[in-house]
Amino acid sequence: MKVMKFGGTSVGSVDSILKVKQIVEAAEEPVIVVVSALGGITDKLINTSQMAANGDAEYEKEYREIVNRHIEMVYTVIPAGEGRTVLLDKVNELLSELKDIFQGIYLIKDLSSKTSATIVSYGERLSSIIAATLIKGAVWYDSRNFIKTEKKHAKHILDSELTTSLVKETFDEIPQVALVPGFISTDKNSGEVTNLGRGGSDYTASIIAASLNAASLEIWTDVDGFMTADPRVISTAYTINELSYVEAMELCNFGAKVVYPPTIYPVCHKNIPILIKNTFNPEAPGTIIKQEVDSGSKAIKGISSINDTTLITVTGLGMVGVIGVNFRIFKALAQNGISVFMVSQASSENSTSIGVRNQDAALACEVLNEEFAKEIEMGEISPVVAEMNLATIAIVGENMKHTPGIAGKLFGTLGRNGISVIACAQGASETNISFVVEAKSLRKSLNVIHDSFFLSEYQVLNLFICGTGTVGGSLIEQIRCQQQKLMQERGLKLKVVGIADGHRALFTRAGIDLASYREEMEEKGIPSSAAVLHDEIIGMNIFNSVFVDCTASAEVASLYKEFLMHNISVVAANKIAASSDYSIYSELKQIARRRGVKFLFETNVGAGLPIINTINDLINSGDKILKIEAVLSGTLNYIFNKISADVPFSQTIKMAQEERYSEPDPRIDLSGKDVIRKLVILAREAGYKLEQTDVEKHLFVPSDFFEGPLEEFWKKVPSLDADFEARRRKLESENKRWRFVAKLENGKGSVSLQEVDSKHPFYGLEGSNNIILLTTERYKEYPMMIQGYGAGASVTAAGVFADIMSIANI
Repeated sequence: MKVMKFGGTSVGSVDSILKVKQIVEAAEEPVIVVVSALGGITDKLINTSQMAANGDAEYEKEYREIVNRHIEMVYTVIPAGEGRTVLLDKVNELLSELKDIFQGIYLIKDLSSKTSATIVSYGERLSSIIAATLIKGAVWYDSRNFIKTEKKHAKHILDSELTTSLVKETFDEIPQVALVPGFISTDKNSGEVTNLGRGGSDYTASIIAASLNAASLEIWTDVDGFMTADPRVISTAYTINELSYVEAMELCNFGAKVVYPPTIYPVCHKNIPILIKNTFNPEAPGTIIKQEVDSGSKAIKGISSINDTTLITVTGLGMVGVIGVNFRIFKALAQNGISVFMVSQASSENSTSIGVRNQDAALACEVLNEEFAKEIEMGEISPVVAEMNLATIAIVGENMKHTPGIAGKLFGTLGRNGISVIACAQGASETNISFVVEAKSLRKSLNVIHDSFFLSEYQVLNLFICGTGTVGGSLIEQIRCQQQKLMQERGLKLKVVGIADGHRALFTRAGIDLASYREEMEEKGIPSSAAVLHDEIIGMNIFNSVFVDCTASAEVASLYKEFLMHNISVVAANKIAASSDYSIYSELKQIARRRGVKFLFETNVGAGLPIINTINDLINSGDKILKIEAVLSGTLNYIFNKISADVPFSQTIKMAQEERYSEPDPRIDLSGKDVIRKLVILAREAGYKLEQTDVEKHLFVPSDFFEGPLEEFWKKVPSLDADFEARRRKLESENKRWRFVAKLENGKGSVSLQEVDSKHPFYGLEGSNNIILLTTERYKEYPMMIQGYGAGASVTAAGVFADIMSIANI
């Protein structure tokens, strides 16, 4: 024999109740079927009774909807004939009683708890007689006759011993199908109608299953089983195949609404398995809850949460070493029917924090302030404080006790994502770690934990990309081409949730289709600005997020501090922040370090060449950078490699611009400003406090050429060709070449156009390549040399991509 329970959604529509009929009639062994009220009816009964108590005549309209819902169900699912006629008589009799009760409430404008319990019982009484008529051979039993409660602390509690005895007596002989209304009960002394609480139909089924030592308890609902997390919050959540009783209880107690929490204990005590099944997808395997389960390889099984949490704190030095303080706290709360679902106490004993539902917060504060009134008056204990708008999250899994470092990983992951833990609790069994966060951080917390503990199929990195020009556009294309491969081979999902350029910005949690992002930006985007970027990115409060700056905008660079402060990592191809005032550079680095996020800018120097990472590795391993010599401008190297008798100086500049090696205004490159920025960045990463103004510069273009509009520059620059050609011929005769060299030595920086001979490492540098020589304490006689492409959209984008991947590998 087994017990099957069907929830409100399972009997809430014509299609669903016919599925129930099909499922029950397919059972081979005898079954006891417990049903809830039709979906939504319990809420409607409560609402209608409150309207009547408030003197609102519109309650009659609500009542009529209740009537129509049940009558329509009967006419639709029960064939015409004697069975329907008998059923309609029963249904109309119950509805007539209900009408009289509502009318009485309306007349006296009063609604007692006794009357309210009677009213809500009609939902299950009506649904169960309809189901009993519909299902072939079903025999209806009135649960009010054998589910008995007693009143304790203003609440009706199950009398287990009496109920077990009456259930055994009632079902001494079990028909093929026994049909029982769930949820409702009666007081063992007065006989008045009571109930087992919202979700109590599960409990009814469990009580019956345990009393009769059923082979199994099946809970049929509208989901495939317990999920690793709330699928409405985490799209990658999936069904858990197996749970132990303890794991299921922990998840239920902390907000998983699949099973009413008291359901588990009766069957656990008898070692009766619970199977969670989906009425609308009966082929799905569901979740089985039993004593012994396969622990698997994952440390945690699931995440659950309570989003209406108030944390109440009793604190004071007068609590230290005083025996019985906690006894008084919980006794006062229990006597007033206030349930506590989490407790966190300081080891110094000077404070105890308890988690309660928001609706109980005011009363909890009142009774505790009353309980400790004398101590509060004497200053030994502070007035009780309630902190609202919080959420409680629990990670659950019996395998946690076999896996060291779970708590460290949990809180480290939350910290890196800017989520503050207000209170936490962990039992010695290590099955549940519970903690309280601000309600606004709930979604982010659930996502980051689900991702971090590999409950998700993929680790997710959420990217905001600013700039869709040559570098940004190339980066987006590289990500698009690699997305599938990274998911398959690395389990990494790069999700671009925001793209912005100078005109439009597009943000979506679901992710942007990179194959058509330009069209989507044009169609769905909003006007872009630094303020929009700031508000949208921070406002999304999304987990594992990275801001990627592929612009040269000072305004965009000014956003980095706020992003880092909100635990958003920053990857910058933009050189402005890292080369600005040393105080700004230092502050950004410190914030990133303190907040546990990344501020990466490898492509600020040498495009995709691993220069900054190499310097960091040398420094971190104890080496010291003594000297840096480098050709850091791909643009200038291109110019001085292209200049010839046939290609004058002015033309090489134009060629560099057309090939997109130079900035849109090539004077930025010719002025040495770009090289100075790069040298300053390298010097700082090498441990030297250098400002741009500290760098000595020797330029090869007269200073007046950098003044006025760009058009004026293009008109004047050919006047330099003759001088450059004469100097070039002399240089050629000496077998030398020009290189614009950046140098750092003894903490001092300089940039200048130098002549190098064929023996110099810089001599053979081709095209727009860069080269860097690092002289260190370890690499003193033979400096380390890094050489390769130092400019170009694709290699720069690849360097940015590499920085993104290093964040994914935190």
